[in-house]
Amino acid sequence: MRVLFLGDIVGRSARQAVIEQLAVLRENLSLDFIVVNCENAAGGFGITPAICDLLFDAGADVLTTGNHVWDKREIIEYIANEPRLLRPINMAEGSPGVGIATVTNDAGARLCVMNVMTNLFMAPNDPVFLALDDGLVRNKLGRDADFILVDVHGEATSEKMALGHLADGRASMLVGTHTHVPTADHHILPSGTAYQTDAGMCGDYNSVIGMEKQAATDRFMGRGNSRLSVALGPPTLCGLVVESDETGLAISVAPLRIGGHLSMATGTDIIGRA
Repeated sequence: MRVLFLGDIVGRSARQAVIEQLAVLRENLSLDFIVVNCENAAGGFGITPAICDLLFDAGADVLTTGNHVWDKREIIEYIANEPRLLRPINMAEGSPGVGIATVTNDAGARLCVMNVMTNLFMAPNDPVFLALDDGLVRNKLGRDADFILVDVHGEATSEKMALGHLADGRASMLVGTHTHVPTADHHILPSGTAYQTDAGMCGDYNSVIGMEKQAATDRFMGRGNSRLSVALGPPTLCGLVVESDETGLAISVAPLRIGGHLSMATGTDIIGRA
């Protein structure tokens, strides 16, 4: 199986680029599934039902989120009734929606997606290591799904790396989100799980992690309380393509970066299993 994960969509220009490119990417890369983190897709903060519908119609199979999931109140009722839109599983008990979804494509292949949020430098959530371990106990590769993808939304590199090792051999891929900057550490862990600390964002990199650079710089320099707004320049779509074998473990991993200001990576620059 071959699965594409796209990092956080930040704002309108990135959202439109993703919508225009999903069908092309599915065909060109022979993708079985596409998963997208959408938590910043509505003006840089949150997600709306209408945007979710557009992304699903464009070809996204599952949407993940993070700490901005509740920024738009209208998403609360929608997420309670749309199991393909996830929120982190370790949010407070009673939170609307779910953090794990399994979808099946026309060929009968099963994709399980888990969404977790880390604890270091993030808003309080239940312990992420216990939550991920429990999710992987209840959803076993081969038994319950042919491919398991974990989106780890968080700040600290060390925490994401440790979660990768916790999932090694139990998930097909574990990829980080939230920092909006793609890391160069994509590889396959010793027991067969593809890993990247952060997929980066789908957004304008002539910015401060997707926000207009002057307002962000003014804030750091104490020049008033400038309102942050999304940078609207040419977006780079950033993600990770992972291929698995019949066991569900990864046999190749390749970054995807197209458009905008970053160097191009087509999703075919493959790193295989050692």
